[in-house]
This record gives sequence, structure tokens and C-alpha cells, in this order.
Amino acid sequence: MSATDGGGAELRRRLLAEGDSNQQQQGQESPKQQLQQQQQPECATTENSDHVDSETETEERMPEEKYVEEMSKNLPQGTNKMPEVLGQALSGLPDRWKNWVIRGIFTMIMISGFCLIIYGGPLALMVTALAVQVKCFQEIISIGYSVYRIHGLPWFRSLSWYFLLTSNYFFYGENLVDYFGVAVSRVDSLRFLVKYHRFLSFCLYCIGFVWFVLSLVKKYYMKQFSLFAWTHVALLIVVTQSYLIIQNIFEGLIWFIVPVSMIVCNDVMAYMFGFFFGRTPLIQLSPKKTWEGFIGGGFATVIFGLVASYFLCQFQFFVCPIEYSEAEGRMIIECEPSYLFRPQEYSIALFGASKTITMYPFLLHSLSMSIFSSVIGPFGGFFASGFKRAFKIKDFGDMIPGHGGIMDRFDCQFLMATFVNVYISSFIRYASPQKLLNMVYNLKPEEQLQLFNQLKDSLEERNIINLN
Repeated sequence: MSATDGGGAELRRRLLAEGDSNQQQQGQESPKQQLQQQQQPECATTENSDHVDSETETEERMPEEKYVEEMSKNLPQGTNKMPEVLGQALSGLPDRWKNWVIRGIFTMIMISGFCLIIYGGPLALMVTALAVQVKCFQEIISIGYSVYRIHGLPWFRSLSWYFLLTSNYFFYGENLVDYFGVAVSRVDSLRFLVKYHRFLSFCLYCIGFVWFVLSLVKKYYMKQFSLFAWTHVALLIVVTQSYLIIQNIFEGLIWFIVPVSMIVCNDVMAYMFGFFFGRTPLIQLSPKKTWEGFIGGGFATVIFGLVASYFLCQFQFFVCPIEYSEAEGRMIIECEPSYLFRPQEYSIALFGASKTITMYPFLLHSLSMSIFSSVIGPFGGFFASGFKRAFKIKDFGDMIPGHGGIMDRFDCQFLMATFVNVYISSFIRYASPQKLLNMVYNLKPEEQLQLFNQLKDSLEERNIINLN
């Protein structure tokens, strides 16, 4: 047994002893003291955390819960963390306003950084999505390491990162095959990787699976299987959603920028409305969330989504799908804008009179996305709040002063990315000539010739072409 696990066992024994002692003391309390405890509020909130337990809840915690709380204190948590210069400059402000200013400053910094990344183009966005994914995975896995005290067991940290690499090889390889399959297949050394990509991905996963089984240590099976499941849940939440984000980017930057901006707007405006007008608690998981913030943030998001969509629809750079040009040997964003991004006339019957308005059809889809981001999107944050409450932590990390970790800022984005991908697949997506060509080029020469003859005959029968 490692020294770390030995310390954990000693902590468990101490907490068990404290629990028994507290139960004995509670049994000896006077009726007056018991009455005072019963009159204590069920929930108390502070300015710095959404995850605050009442004194009664603290006394009633099981020893195992106290153990988890002690372990979680080792994790970096940074809502209150700030640069020393800012701390000195804001030292005269109350904690409530100090936190508001810090959050505001770093929110503007993050929004400015996001705009610079957009300026860098689709490749910069994809690299950023991958970097965010890795950091979110690291924050989630670190909680598992701390709670399960798994540090001393062999290979497990390496296994977690191996599964991350394997998952990324599969998902990002799928994108590579879909969008760059023709170019990659022309390189003899890479043709094998394209043709057998899924089989190779499965083989890599099997290697990790066997590695895990061989690393099992007697007396630690429960911890190891718990963290094995923890790793796979983290992969499902983070890597899968990151893959969907990349797919959305290829459909056109507008399908990435608008949803991401909606979540940012909803988060900022809900905080602002809640800070200044919030009075009515919204959900027990996050005591600081209010109905005023929820409703105000929702209206602001709908308005922002329509305005941002109208602006972006006017630029080819944002509305065209991203495709690989064989002639130029690079990704291009050039096209004739589709029906969604060309002004259309709509007739509306209002009070018995018909009125015609002109607008981009994409605005209707933007309205659907803004409603989802306002009503369902926040539940991604509530889910994260419940997760943090379960493990007695306030933040996933301390990377962003005033906000916490990267996962604290992207908990709603992953849910939104999934919705957008499903929405595109269900209501928008049509067959892409580029993807069809990729499939055709992977056929055998005789199969390509057969397809050509059948397509030629069909076009001639419909008088689309005349080759005679």
C-alpha cells in the first residue's frame, strides 16, 4: 500500500471516529439546543459559491461525505483567484462588487480572444476546440484522481490519457476521411490508414482495454473500475462533443459562431440580470441562480441571436461550407450562398391585413437555436453544478480568475454543440458533392466506370445533357 493510500485510510478512520463522537454529542444536547437546530434555514448562500451547505447538513454528513470533502480540498479552485495587481486595486470594494469586476474584466478578455481566433479562420477554431477539449478532460479526470486516491496505482494516469488519444484518433480521423479522403488517399503510405481507419481505432482501444485488465491490483478493484468508468464518461462528455463542434464548423462558420455566442450572451446577461434584479431562486442545485436572471438572459439571447445572425448572413466567409480544394491544396470557403442565406419574401397576415417582409431564412433557425440556448442550455450548467456539489468543490479549476476552470465556462457549450449538430442533420443538411466524390474515388476503377455510365444514362433520359 502506498503512503498516499495509507493517509486516505487514516483520514477515513478519523472521520468515522468524529462521526460517532458527533452522534453522541447530539444525543446529549438539551431540548433547547435541538429546537434551535431545527429552526436553522435549510440552505444558506454566500457571494462566492453556488455550492453551500447549511450547518444542519454539515452535521448530518456521513463520514464518507466528509472524506470526499477533505480529498476535494486538494483540487485547485479559482473563482476567488485573481492577479495580485487587480487584488490591490480593488481592495476597497466589497467582495460582491470585487467579484463582479473581476468576472467582467476576464469575460471581456475571453470574448476578445474568441474574436481573434475567429479572425484566424477555421483551422484556428479547430485547434482551439481540441485544446479546450484536452483541458476539460484534464479537469474532470483530476477530480477522479483526488476523490478515489488512485495516485499510487500503476499506469492509471497513463491509461486515461491513452484512451483520450485513442478517442481523438477515431473521431478526428473520421473528419479527415470525410473531408480530405481524396487528398490523403493519393499518398500511398496513408491510403491504408484511410481504408482501415475504424478497424485501426478499434485495435487501439483493445490495446488499452487489455492494458487496463493487466494493471488491476488486488484490494483496489473497486477504485480502479470506478475510475475506468469515470474516464469513459469524461470521454463521452468531452471528446464526442468536441467532434460534433468540428462537424458544425465544416458546415459553415455561422453554425459554430452563432450558437457559441448565444451561450456566452445567455451566461453573461443571466448573471447581469440576476446580479441587479435577482430575488426569486430558480433551482436548488444553484442557489444563486434566479428566475429574473433566467428570463432576462433568455430575452437578451433571442434578440442578440437575431441581430448577430442578420449581420453574419451577409458575408460569404461565415455562411459557406468549408471544403478542401484539390486544385489549391488547401481548405477554402467559397460558394454561392444557399437559400438560407439569401433574402426571401414572406407574407404575414396581421389583423386581417397581409404584409410582406424580407429576411434571411436562417433567422428562423437562429430563433430555434436561441430558444434552446435560453431554455435548455442553462441545464448544462445546472448539471455541472450538481456534479460539483456532489464532490464538494466550487470550481473545476483555477485557470480563469473570477470564473474557475475551462470546464466551468464550457459546460453549456457541449450541450449546445450536440443540439446544433442534430438540428443540422434533421432540418438542414443535404448531400455534399465533396463527400460523394470522396466515396466515389475510393471505389475500384470498374465500379467508378459503372457509376459513370449509369449517371450518364440517367442525365440523358432527363434531357439534362446530350452527348450524342
